[in-house]
Amino acid sequence: MKIIAKREAILSPLQAVIGVVERKQTMPILANVLLAAKGGRLSITATDLEVELVATSEVDVQRSGEITVPGRKLLDICRALPEGTEITLTLEGERMLVRARKSRFTLSTLPASEFPTVEEINAEQTVKVAQKDFKRLLEKTHFSMAQQDVRYYLNGLLLETSAKLLRSVATDGHRLALCEVELPEGAKSGQQVIVPRKGVLELQRILGNEDQVLAVSIGINHVRVQIGDIRFTSKLIDGRFPEYSRVIPANPPRLVAAVRDDLRQALQRAVILSNEKYRGIRFALKTSVLTIQAHNPEQEEAEEEVEVGYTGEEIEIGFNVNYLLDALAAVDSTDVQIGLTDGNSSCLIRAGSDSSCRFVVMPMRL
Repeated sequence: MKIIAKREAILSPLQAVIGVVERKQTMPILANVLLAAKGGRLSITATDLEVELVATSEVDVQRSGEITVPGRKLLDICRALPEGTEITLTLEGERMLVRARKSRFTLSTLPASEFPTVEEINAEQTVKVAQKDFKRLLEKTHFSMAQQDVRYYLNGLLLETSAKLLRSVATDGHRLALCEVELPEGAKSGQQVIVPRKGVLELQRILGNEDQVLAVSIGINHVRVQIGDIRFTSKLIDGRFPEYSRVIPANPPRLVAAVRDDLRQALQRAVILSNEKYRGIRFALKTSVLTIQAHNPEQEEAEEEVEVGYTGEEIEIGFNVNYLLDALAAVDSTDVQIGLTDGNSSCLIRAGSDSSCRFVVMPMRL
């Protein structure tokens, strides 16, 4: 195997896939990336057995072949070389020789046959969605995923297809985030799959805000997304996601209209004196005024008043302030609407007139 390429043609695909290469590995092969040179293209593959990333670029292939080399070391070498440098990679026996200008590096290798790859995912359906819309689905919901919960199916994000919609839902049992986009070509069938947390975070990293249409292929055990020259494949979490529709208040009778930034800033000030462990704050609502109260074990108190549009009866309810701030950060509009049922029920947060994204926060006892 021998290739000649500009620094950027190796660095760019390496940077795209390196996120899944763990620094501490139980299997030495997983610290390596698979280099495959053939027909004028170099493909670089990285995996952690759960998420696989493959990125390709055009290079001058003098001799085709495939081999695995330490991913982070090759990345560091390419990064340290000056821009526009021509790099030659040559496989000599069991060593990979990297030459650039007056620099020469010799890297250890492991056989390509030992590298675990996912070939076919047996997709049940493939849906077409704009890259920026798919990124929005993840950005508006990922923060509600659980972390290391014993209910393993919560440590990921639900992707659901229906006739005309692609929907993402995440919950950690205390809050829930839902976002949906229309599918221009629709979906073949209704399907629910759970993408693991790491896969969601990697996808967010490589997705851009372009209008380019992506193909999202959904199988029984894997999901695959082709993003330009990068192919993302992830195993799915085998489990049943909770019936989230039951958690979302259908038509909460008490509606509060507020300016998003005013409410967010008031919460950020109140949180300073909230209990550092529980992060509880109290909402006290009366006509046109929302009072936010926080206190801590040192008996320090904070109180904020926010002008709101509200005409119902007085109500008091407690929330985790961090959950409210996360939801408000995900709202795009200047106005926000909060729906309440009573002092013991979850609240529904959404942008003033947009119902494509909905956020539910459970109350807490103070």
